Amino acid sequence: MKPNDRILLLRSTLERYNHAYYVLAQPLVSDAEFDHLLHELQDLEAQHPEFFDANSPTQRVGSDLSNEFVSAAHRYPMLSLGNVYSAEELQAFDERVCKQFDGTVEYVCELKFDGVSISLIYERGQLQQALTRGDGIRGDDVTVNVRTIRTIPLALQGNVPSPLEMRGEIILPHSSFQKMNEERIANGEPAFANPRNAAAGTLKLLDSQQVAKRRLDNFAYHLLCEEMPFATHYESLQAAQAFGFKVSEHTRLCANIAEVIDFIKHWDAARKSLPYDTDGVVVKVNNYAQQRALGYTAKTPRWAVAYKFAAEQASTTLLAVSYQVGRTGAITPVANLEPVQLAGTTVKRASLHNADQIQLLDVRVGDKVFVEKGGEIIPKIVGVDISLRPAHSEPLRYITHCPECGAALVRSNDEAKHYCPNEENCPPQIVGKIIHFISRKAMNIDGLGEETAELFYQKGLVKTVADLYSISKEALLQLERIAEKSAENILQSIAKSKTMTFERVLFALGIRYVGETTAKTIARAFLSLDALQNASIEELQAVDEVGEQIAKSVYDFMHNPKNVLLLFQLREAGLQMECSANVLINNVLQGKTFVITGTLSQPREAFKARIEQCGGKVSSTISSATNYLLAGEKAGSKLAKAKQLGVAVIDEAQLAAMIGEQSITTDKQLF
Repeated sequence: MKPNDRILLLRSTLERYNHAYYVLAQPLVSDAEFDHLLHELQDLEAQHPEFFDANSPTQRVGSDLSNEFVSAAHRYPMLSLGNVYSAEELQAFDERVCKQFDGTVEYVCELKFDGVSISLIYERGQLQQALTRGDGIRGDDVTVNVRTIRTIPLALQGNVPSPLEMRGEIILPHSSFQKMNEERIANGEPAFANPRNAAAGTLKLLDSQQVAKRRLDNFAYHLLCEEMPFATHYESLQAAQAFGFKVSEHTRLCANIAEVIDFIKHWDAARKSLPYDTDGVVVKVNNYAQQRALGYTAKTPRWAVAYKFAAEQASTTLLAVSYQVGRTGAITPVANLEPVQLAGTTVKRASLHNADQIQLLDVRVGDKVFVEKGGEIIPKIVGVDISLRPAHSEPLRYITHCPECGAALVRSNDEAKHYCPNEENCPPQIVGKIIHFISRKAMNIDGLGEETAELFYQKGLVKTVADLYSISKEALLQLERIAEKSAENILQSIAKSKTMTFERVLFALGIRYVGETTAKTIARAFLSLDALQNASIEELQAVDEVGEQIAKSVYDFMHNPKNVLLLFQLREAGLQMECSANVLINNVLQGKTFVITGTLSQPREAFKARIEQCGGKVSSTISSATNYLLAGEKAGSKLAKAKQLGVAVIDEAQLAAMIGEQSITTDKQLF
């Protein structure tokens, strides 16, 4: 590959990684992998100055600016830290620092929290503004959301310099992360991959009440003011704690680099017992006068570095590459590996993500590859040992046609993945849609699973989900593993699915980008299939939480001739194509959040449905944003917490009075 082509590929890839990390809060690669590519680009640009570009990723700091928030300038630039990965690199850093001063240099070691950087500005001790890191020069104003974080003081204590700026890291503790993901899964929403993604996504929510519910945390780590009243960084951290900031108890003052290395060795193992994620240690020169003498590069301070803990990695051989076709037609290349032990499990397969990643790595069959797990659930290939590459190896060519149906693949300009467009005739897409349709959160057809759905398709019984409603008992009995009783149960469950609400039907259709919550929102906005089919893209976009991408996807689905026929067949089969009159009876509970606990006269689902029918919301966790706790007998810890937070506690009779009924009743069609 020519140097200019490689430079352009690296620039576009690193920009995509920057966007995913800072804007979408969805990191695609490890920090080590990113730094490796960035260093390669820096070297190439140094060797070929004729290809200089002021907009290269080497010339600027990544950005997390979004269009949803007003941006503002940082009073002091919010720069990145240089990364090191070994004791040798730390010692080299120490040598560069110490050669400028007589005697030893003290360092402060702080755990590097895996979260979102924040700048907190105080005037006369009062919080005035909170800015994200942004591009280092300007950040997004998230003050309203930050005020909901209890570990960030709104007013400082004592003799505080003014103005004062405190840098910190907003994180989501493991306990809060687990509860939040449990709620998202229960609501049919995708779980966050890790606490950092969840913290970043939460901080950019437009509803600060939702932010408050998620229990973000914050550690303060760097104090700034016009006339610094402290001689050292360690003194300023102690003062910050006295002012009311939460400062990590694990911060340590080290007399030399040997103590720094001991600190890092300890926390490389001990970090696993912490209640939050940390991915390294920040090492700073303690003395402010020495910091000023050392100064800055264009992007980083010369008086600090971040030591990054190594992600778990292993080396093995790439045996082959296969391609999976998802329900939406997305193609995912999968590396088939010689089995290797990694993070306590045997790894045989790893993700290659997309064609760009394959080209960037220049990975080939037969290569010795490095596989990394780290915080990822699915292992991924992060590098290739070129020195061990077999002779006469050939570059890997990405497929041009679907491996299942042979259709020519397509790729839009704004997508990293290739897609098979043949959704009506591509077997994995058809079977995937059937599996989604019968799933518990969709039509909830008992007795049918993935294997049975695939068997139905293979035997020609089901080509679209509408065919489920014309299956006969005789046809079922001819299939392997299905006896008479099983056949009767399947038919009864299929018949029962006809009573599922329009909301569930809409979700079951598997429209791209429409999850369970979005389906419910759209169904309640339009109330019927007829209204939805007649809606314009603009009318769809007017619905709360429905953006341009979702609106276009729904519109295209509703106007595809084959889908029009499918919807007609489902309507003829007896499925619910409009909201029941009692899906949303009134809005008397609009804007109110409830938590339900204890033993009640009916299942909690019945009360949850009734609250939602009257415009309210039901959460599984109680917080200061909760309006009411509906408590039955044996309410337990949630009752105590409600009293502690001042949340109103009501019983069944009081809830009935609020919604104007004598008792709570349930519509079985909802479940």
